[in-house]
Amino acid sequence: MAPAQKGTRSTAAASKSKGFTDEEKAAMKARIKELKAEKNKADGESAVLAAMAGMSEPDRTMGKRLHILIKASAPGLTPKTWYGMPAYAKDDSVVCWFQPAERFKTRYATLGFSDESNLDEGSMWPVAFALKGLTAAQEAKIAALVKKAVS
Repeated sequence: MAPAQKGTRSTAAASKSKGFTDEEKAAMKARIKELKAEKNKADGESAVLAAMAGMSEPDRTMGKRLHILIKASAPGLTPKTWYGMPAYAKDDSVVCWFQPAERFKTRYATLGFSDESNLDEGSMWPVAFALKGLTAAQEAKIAALVKKAVS
């Protein structure tokens, strides 16, 4: 008979797992702070602007431009932070958010839409978009997506 094994995970996989990354820990701490602020009815606009002020370029400029664009396209959305990222909510449910590239050290920023958005097209549709910059044409597409998301 073969000796009984103590576990199914390999030692290589077990040694790689060190728990949460620093970025994940920061996101969780930011979310806890956000939940406390929501209880205190803190101003979401101020929180979003503060989150953008802490970003590096080009994320900061892109975030500020998206903030203006989203507010103009869907004035009914409420700015707030979500896991430390600028987000926009309808009835306290996040509809869309901006994830800066620096957040998880990716090569592009992301504009994402939650399941609260009305972007459905058949049985498959995009809900996140990679952003390396913003042109007038891209801004027009984003404005149309945001308007559709809240329709």
